[in-house]
Amino acid sequence: MQVAPVSILSFPGLKIIQHQRRVLQDGKEISLTRLEYSTLVLLASNPGIVLTRKQIFEAVWNMDSDSCQFSISTVICNLRKKIEPDSKKPTYIKTVLGVGYKFDIKNAGE
Repeated sequence: MQVAPVSILSFPGLKIIQHQRRVLQDGKEISLTRLEYSTLVLLASNPGIVLTRKQIFEAVWNMDSDSCQFSISTVICNLRKKIEPDSKKPTYIKTVLGVGYKFDIKNAGE
C-alpha cells in the first residue's frame, strides 16, 4: 500500500487538506458535496487562472457537455455560500463574465 503525499492548499482564512478531503474556513470544518469539493480543489489548485465552465465541467463531472452552464453555476453558488465571508461579494471564487471562474488569491479571505 502506498501512502498518498500530504497536499494542503492554504489561503487566508481557507485551508484545503486534500489527503483528508477536508475544508476549513477560519479553522472550522465546512461540509461540501463531492462536486463542490472537486470544483474548489480544481480552482484553488490553479490560482489566478481563468477556467471556462466547460473545462470545470469536464474535469469535475468527468464527461463532455455542451449544456453545463446551469450545473456549474449552481455548484459555484452553493460553494460561495459555504466558503465566502460574503457570498454576494466573493473574494475567493471570482466570475469572469462570459468566460468562467478563477480562484483569486490576491483578495482571498478579505
